[in-house]
Amino acid sequence: MSALNNSEVQLFLRIGIPGLEHAHIWISIPICLMYLVAIIGNSTILFIIKTQPSIHEPTYYFLALSAISDLGRSFSSLPTVLRIFLFNSMGISPNVCFAQEFFIHGFTVMESSVLLVVSLDHFLAFHNPLRYSSLLASNRVANMGLILATRSILLVLPFPFTLRRLKYYQKNLFSHSNCLHQDTMKLACSDNKINVIYGFVALCTMLDLALIFLSYFLILKTVLSIASLSERLKALNTCVSHICAVLVFYVPIITLAAMHHFAKHKSLLVIIFVTDIFLLLPPVMNPIMYCAKTRQIW
Repeated sequence: MSALNNSEVQLFLRIGIPGLEHAHIWISIPICLMYLVAIIGNSTILFIIKTQPSIHEPTYYFLALSAISDLGRSFSSLPTVLRIFLFNSMGISPNVCFAQEFFIHGFTVMESSVLLVVSLDHFLAFHNPLRYSSLLASNRVANMGLILATRSILLVLPFPFTLRRLKYYQKNLFSHSNCLHQDTMKLACSDNKINVIYGFVALCTMLDLALIFLSYFLILKTVLSIASLSERLKALNTCVSHICAVLVFYVPIITLAAMHHFAKHKSLLVIIFVTDIFLLLPPVMNPIMYCAKTRQIW
């Protein structure tokens, strides 16, 4: 199969749902509603946290960072999804594709970092409640937010620049409607050294998950030392929304990675479904889960 330089590749082609092209306009209705829920929900959380001085606390600052990550992922994927399902426009220029990949993966890394920091926040609240306020002062929280944003940018910054230097097959069809790294690398026919960079990013994300597990192990150890059963349940109840957010975020990522690396006979429809869950479910569910379990937000 012949290959082209990036400068010669005019368009990458994306797909909606194979076999249901005639129903794309109807499929777009629930998808658009989910995006709308995600955007309104996360924007509402940001508005509430900004306008209510009573919840200007570390936990809610981290919740605001999570909402920003969810909005970033939503706005990064929404335009291409609308173009496919509403206007049947499958083409996307390489530079736009690489930019979309940068933002989607960047906000994904940021969301992973925020989930880790929230688990550490819960651990400090349980393990050392008397020093919690001094350990997580407002200036420290602001510095942590800046570090998380910088980490997210630096980890994925090499992607667009390195991808532009690769050669691509003339058959340049993605397996879903957005530009994700795994698909882009399958279209490249030149040296795939960038996979080492992506592997490092994936390792950092999995390290975040491992540290989240460690935090909850220590939290559980602390909670079990409480004598009263009702107090134990009350303490664990404060972690439910975060645990759900961790599951909603990491399960699709791990499933998608396993399918790309280990599945020999992958179903295209399953890949599309899991990818859409990965992009859509966390931004939709996080505002619902946090609001349902957080009295102050109510």
